[in-house]
Amino acid sequence: VDELMSNIYGICEWIKNKNKLGLEIIKTKNDKLYFRDDEDRCWRVYKYIESSIAYELPENEEIFYNSAYAFGEFQSLLKDYPVDNLYEIIKDFHNTRIRFENLKDAIKEDRCNRLKTVEKEVQFALEREEIADYFNMLIRDGKLPLRVTHNDTKLNNVLFRDNEAVCVIDLDTVMPGVVAFDFGDSIRFGASTGVEDEEDLSKISMSLELFDIYTKGFIKGCKSSLSKEELESLPMGAIMMTFECGIRFLEDYLRGDVYFKVAKDKHNLYRARTQFKLVKDMENKINEMYSIVEKYAR
Repeated sequence: VDELMSNIYGICEWIKNKNKLGLEIIKTKNDKLYFRDDEDRCWRVYKYIESSIAYELPENEEIFYNSAYAFGEFQSLLKDYPVDNLYEIIKDFHNTRIRFENLKDAIKEDRCNRLKTVEKEVQFALEREEIADYFNMLIRDGKLPLRVTHNDTKLNNVLFRDNEAVCVIDLDTVMPGVVAFDFGDSIRFGASTGVEDEEDLSKISMSLELFDIYTKGFIKGCKSSLSKEELESLPMGAIMMTFECGIRFLEDYLRGDVYFKVAKDKHNLYRARTQFKLVKDMENKINEMYSIVEKYAR
């Protein structure tokens, strides 16, 4: 908890010093960032941001665009933040190679005897093993810098007022990462034509129109803070983040649904299938995705 709150406080103060409205922690009477009660529960308080709301789904294109701008501006505001000061709250959170090895272990164990029902999904994942190393290699070779990444860039983590983005919230997963992680997760969730657990896969695709809207807002919000290599990595970020979620859902299904909350039979399997359908669709549209990024990167 100390490390998590240290991350959040550092980010909040940095944004505040840039004269930008953001979350502001109210310290305890003892000048602490949080309070731990007698039952070992931790409590914190943020300053209330008046007249603001959050959306689960975009009610119009303006809201989706402005959410993209907000997460892009988050990158711009923190472009010079000392990343070495951040703690890794969830170890290897987006280390896709480790996620892939976890899936292979679950396939080998088949503890719930479910492997025979997911042969197509397993084959799809195993055929794309190279995705697991894509960003690890770019980071290792120094081609992509580590930045402050939010790591949960859903629409409901932006506060709005009159359709305008007020600030980014929920900083619990702020850690070092690459910008494509945040961009990719937004596309995975926000540019899909269906819900994450849709059973009818004919309803699932990645909307190039929504990809265009989000890319335009995100790159504008970044205010020229991204390198050429970072911009070029954005489409693969969408594929990687979607693939990573898919293999995590599939692994959890094989292990007996022990991590993600489920509300129905085969819930994690349906989730894995939608993610893999999106991956396939993105692969088919990758050239258009690169063209869209290039259009707004000029």
